[in-house]
Amino acid sequence: MEKAYRNIGFLFLLFIPLTFWGFYSTYFVPAPRFASRIDLSTHVHALTASLWIALLIAQPLLMRNNNFTMHRTLGKVSVGVFAALILSFIPQMIKEYGRGLFPLNASFDVVLLMLFFGLALRHRRDVSVHMRYMIAIALIFIGPTLGRIIGITMGWGHLGFLQIPYLIVLLILIVLTLWDKQEGRKFQPYLVALISFSVYLLALYAIDVNLS
Repeated sequence: MEKAYRNIGFLFLLFIPLTFWGFYSTYFVPAPRFASRIDLSTHVHALTASLWIALLIAQPLLMRNNNFTMHRTLGKVSVGVFAALILSFIPQMIKEYGRGLFPLNASFDVVLLMLFFGLALRHRRDVSVHMRYMIAIALIFIGPTLGRIIGITMGWGHLGFLQIPYLIVLLILIVLTLWDKQEGRKFQPYLVALISFSVYLLALYAIDVNLS
């Protein structure tokens, strides 16, 4: 693993408190008597997303400690977890349609997850490129997590759910792209992610304006 990224797994640990904070009022507070809208499919989605985040944390830590055997084993497991995660989006999207809403966020999340994971698998033998696409996947989870923190906990409403979290993601990707380019590292995966997230944000903004 590149020296500059040796501690990325420790940084990913921030997803644990952030996820708890973001979903505290809507998921953890109602437990164990969940509201009717928090059904089995929601629990499955929460479980698969949690397993995926756990893998995102564990894999770079294993690489940091040169535990390549376990890293490869979990890499094979991650394919099944990823498939379960993608499938878990479907009931959530159907429920959005049932409420007369178009699940734009979930649709784009699925597209980006499949794009970045597909590219990560394609470049699995090139550790530098593979790692950057996995980091791009981790950034997808910032949207729904920060969206709930800003939109619900901080009370910034619609703006918090849409624009702010994704602008933060774009800023992170710009910084990572420029940093890697300046240091002569492989920045191209971040550029792909930056373009993809930019399209995501523009689509969100365009549809949000049309619905307003």
